Amino acid sequence: MKESVVVINGGVTFPTHEEYILFLESCEFTLERFRNKDWKDTLVEKLPDKEVLLPKMPNSMNARYSEWKIWFEHIFPLLTDTVVLVGHSMGGIFLAKYLTENTFPKAISSLHLVAAPYDTEFVEEFLGDFELSGRVDFSYNNIGKIFLYQSKDDTSVAYQDVEKYKRDLPEAILRVFEDRGHFNQETFPELIKDIKNN
Repeated sequence: MKESVVVINGGVTFPTHEEYILFLESCEFTLERFRNKDWKDTLVEKLPDKEVLLPKMPNSMNARYSEWKIWFEHIFPLLTDTVVLVGHSMGGIFLAKYLTENTFPKAISSLHLVAAPYDTEFVEEFLGDFELSGRVDFSYNNIGKIFLYQSKDDTSVAYQDVEKYKRDLPEAILRVFEDRGHFNQETFPELIKDIKNN
């Protein structure tokens, strides 16, 4: 049976419903927005020996951790005995919080946090109930390797956030880039290589 790879994508959250509505009203649409594919869309093709799951998390435009947690746990019966977990942006902090507060029911062969926010100290982004309640601690879980990916030119998540993850997870392998922004790119060969070589 193919090993499961679960990829949790990002999202945004707002302090009030009114701010959410203002965000929706101010959104601008382009054809590129609808045509845009990124590295997550290529994983099924690039990892043919894995069972790649790309769940659409509920209300990603006004995300709530409590809702994502329920949805995430519905996936568990579909997973193989060992799993690769990948979280991008809000998906990264979601996995960090979940694995700090809960026991995951499977062995995690590798965990990949891509441009994951840690807190709001350096970027004024509201994290709502995704906010970590303390240091990241995965001691409840059986995790093989941990990889952290951050680009120095990311304007959504401060570089200092990955330094905080590295402080909490000194065993993690840190991949630093200069020009990847928030990793909204078509391919991500370094991530593919890390998953394959693990």
